[in-house]
Amino acid sequence: MIIIGGGLGGLATGAYARMNGYRTHILEMHEIPGGSCTSWARGDFTFDWCVSWLLGSGPGNEMHQIWLELGALQGKVIRQFDVFNVVRARDGRAVYFYSDPERLRRHLTEISPADARQIRHFCRNLRTFQRALDVYPFLKPVAMMGRLERWRMMGSFLPYLNAIRRSITELMTDYARRFQHPLLRDAFNLVLYEKHPDFPVLPFYFQLASHANGSAGVPEGGSLGLARSIEDRYRRLGGEITYNARVEEILVEDDRAVGVRLSDGREFRADIVVAACDMRTAVLGMLGGRYLNDTYRRLYTRTIDEPGMLSPGYVSLFLGLRRDFPEADPCTTYLLDPELADRLPGMRHPSVNVQFRERHYPELSPAGTSVVYATYFSEAAPWRALREGPEQASRVRRGQVLHTLPVRHGKAYLAAKRRVRTTLEAFLDERFPGLREAVAVRDVATPLTQVRYTAAHNGAFPGWQPFMEDGGETLEREINRLGPVLPGLANFYMSGVWVTVGGLIRAAAAGRQVMQFICRDDGREFTAEIDRHLPPPRQLVIPVGPLADRPATVPNRRPVAVPHLTEEHSR
Repeated sequence: MIIIGGGLGGLATGAYARMNGYRTHILEMHEIPGGSCTSWARGDFTFDWCVSWLLGSGPGNEMHQIWLELGALQGKVIRQFDVFNVVRARDGRAVYFYSDPERLRRHLTEISPADARQIRHFCRNLRTFQRALDVYPFLKPVAMMGRLERWRMMGSFLPYLNAIRRSITELMTDYARRFQHPLLRDAFNLVLYEKHPDFPVLPFYFQLASHANGSAGVPEGGSLGLARSIEDRYRRLGGEITYNARVEEILVEDDRAVGVRLSDGREFRADIVVAACDMRTAVLGMLGGRYLNDTYRRLYTRTIDEPGMLSPGYVSLFLGLRRDFPEADPCTTYLLDPELADRLPGMRHPSVNVQFRERHYPELSPAGTSVVYATYFSEAAPWRALREGPEQASRVRRGQVLHTLPVRHGKAYLAAKRRVRTTLEAFLDERFPGLREAVAVRDVATPLTQVRYTAAHNGAFPGWQPFMEDGGETLEREINRLGPVLPGLANFYMSGVWVTVGGLIRAAAAGRQVMQFICRDDGREFTAEIDRHLPPPRQLVIPVGPLADRPATVPNRRPVAVPHLTEEHSR
């Protein structure tokens, strides 16, 4: 079996394939595993780009079982704050979204007694979702469930049906308008760090309930450490992986996938080919657009470039600081003045999420220092226009260019990145005096960084936007109807984040589920196991709030090896 892509979806596919006796070879275009789940070094600092919270990091749900089967968490400290996010208004007032629903209720009611009834409604449903997570299915694909299994699955949700039904039919933007207090109206839209105007209330409950259950923390070693752990599990199972191997073509004979050809001309033959990479590149580029039914052709030639169908990309500023700032909360979303937001290229909503990541990953920076990670949503188009000019950018949006374009750091593009850095540094220095002069190293990434690093279409992570009827919802229905395959092409399967909707746990679950389809098609019984020789993870809850309530030091600070990447690799 050849697996295209060494992100979490590809690594998971390979690990589960080895558990079921398949010989496997992962081909990854970069020099390290993880895809979007990555980190890079800058001097003494490690800049972690991905995991701000990891669904399934704690026990009591099927998500956690998948991570344990993949060896992702064993032997690590899982850190979780007692506040999911802080939202700060322009005047400095703050809303703390505490993990504990009762503590959250009291805090929100103190801010706005007039909204007590609406606050009770939200926190009551949050407790309902805490219980619903115990039965939420991740282990088996719906398309493989028999009628009785589906009825049992639906029956397990009956006690929570009203809360689920109501929360999936109302947008959070509408729900937030119910609050009388303007601060709460703003804050509820920013619970998940950024404003998601097309999200219903359900994912807000899902994420907060996972956090309240102790299952949305961050793993010691960070994002690349998570990927390395799964890579280690895959290798210990006997899997092979080759880096710096870009697949150009999937070889097909008699409507059967038989191998791949790399950009350097090498060919690798296989009985099964699994694409766990950017799926538009796979189906339109590597397969030349063959084997697409009407649904897939519409999705990958038209829908994928329509506004809102893909998850937006990120603009990210990293700052390595020579000193710490203990007064800073670990994670805060700041509402911005419109004038300041206008100075930030590609900004969709006037807000920025700021994390002091030494609180998340103390082992990734020297003691007594800080790492700032500031992000905002941005589409790729305005950045592409800066770098390549409007004519070339338009061609890409219309789908005329399939492969990653050569990097051309034009003056306008570099100037825009510099404006992001200087604007956000000044903004942060006003709130944390002395921050600007403490900067030792810095880095700025745009959606085009994501394009070059992973070849993800328009820098979208994690791919299709959920809850979009003509996009992500259509894709899920097609996968449930056909399985992760293309009609008319044998021995080819799809895996990873592009065949589902959601983040890292969805990518990992896709690797498990595609192997269930492959085993079924080969007449094998699927099996998965946890390596009981590995030590279990250890949970650590870290308080957030006034300095008097915080520990004087953060335990478990120890170095974790990460690659010292070049400018070309990291930007």
